[in-house]
Amino acid sequence: MNRLRQIIRLYCQGTGIKTIHGMVGISRNTIKKYVRVWHTLGMTHEEFGARSDSELAVLFTTPEAKVTSSPRMQVLEGLLPEISKRLKKKGVTREMLHAEYIEKHPDGYGRSRFNNAVHTYLQLSRPVMHIDHKAGDKMYIDFTGSKLQLTPSEDVAHDVEVFVAILGCSQLTYVEAVESQRKEDLIKACENALHYFGGVPGAIVPDNLRSAVTRGSKYEAILNDEFASFAEHYAVTVVPARVYKPRDKALVEGAVKLIYRSIYARLEGRRFSDLESLNSAIRPALEIHNNKPFSGRTYSRRERFEEVERDALGQLNPLRYEVNKQVMVTVMKNGYVRLGEDIHYYSVPYNYIGKKVKVLYTSIAVKIYYQCTLIASHRRNRIKYRYTTDENHLASQHRYATEWSPEKFIQ
Repeated sequence: MNRLRQIIRLYCQGTGIKTIHGMVGISRNTIKKYVRVWHTLGMTHEEFGARSDSELAVLFTTPEAKVTSSPRMQVLEGLLPEISKRLKKKGVTREMLHAEYIEKHPDGYGRSRFNNAVHTYLQLSRPVMHIDHKAGDKMYIDFTGSKLQLTPSEDVAHDVEVFVAILGCSQLTYVEAVESQRKEDLIKACENALHYFGGVPGAIVPDNLRSAVTRGSKYEAILNDEFASFAEHYAVTVVPARVYKPRDKALVEGAVKLIYRSIYARLEGRRFSDLESLNSAIRPALEIHNNKPFSGRTYSRRERFEEVERDALGQLNPLRYEVNKQVMVTVMKNGYVRLGEDIHYYSVPYNYIGKKVKVLYTSIAVKIYYQCTLIASHRRNRIKYRYTTDENHLASQHRYATEWSPEKFIQ
């Protein structure tokens, strides 16, 4: 019984299951069982210390221990596995689950005792380690699971990705809607996040996104060249989270859940024709989120950032980074080149028909070169199967046809 008393004493002091296992030398499952029984008994530590060894043996090591818990607790314990599963779903809160519990069991526990029982069950089923984040140390990034929609016309709607970045210490958050999870969109969103924070952290922690990581690894992931070049431009280290280890980026996972409630809910029912208008609607909601005080505390994310983290961030490179991708294509007989990534066509001067040209493109511009000479430049357009045309590129007979209009013939 001395080891049992030691386990309960250490647990009441806030020591974790894993640490107790190392100190006492008893299996973790046994420790979890003792802690579970301790919570069902509902006694104080003083009452526990006053019990004799024989009484503790009956309470903790025999089947009679289960009988000591009240019928209400037995009912709640039976519901805890299902409650823990539902908590993993988007938008589900403990308050919501407690309301459902009381509706079905009017004589059940109040919210405080209900939350304690859920918290204890989750601790025993998946113990975690608390990490103190240093100011200016890491920025965690990810994309939300649920996408937002653009409706440029009444009949056409398409999904867009939502990028989330959060600083570890202050938990100041940045949110932006982007066209896709492709390299140039990810890099642009990361860069915008750095400028929003006004500085560079020691490291960026992404998920194992294909747009950032070429090959994931338990020890050292391999970054793709574009993202590595971006990190070098801003003098920041990239430390991808381990594969299938969501707790490596638990902060941003938690931030995503909060974003669903604080930003998505404010955008519900509204229509946006382009990314600019959507992001303009996101920004005020984001500021409300960052300036709202933490639950149970007197300060907000923004206040904590200004107080302890802003000065810890590194200096921003004054030059913006631009992702340049290139591809070699042949000018088609109609005087256009096809950018295969978007399946979009861009015009070039007609005298280059049949020539091999190099297409350099970024997230906003497309430039076409022939033997190191710039022959065409266009704003990037991602609408599939469409043509972007500069009339100066057309042959004279084609240009003449494009000038036809009702006004011309009337004149």
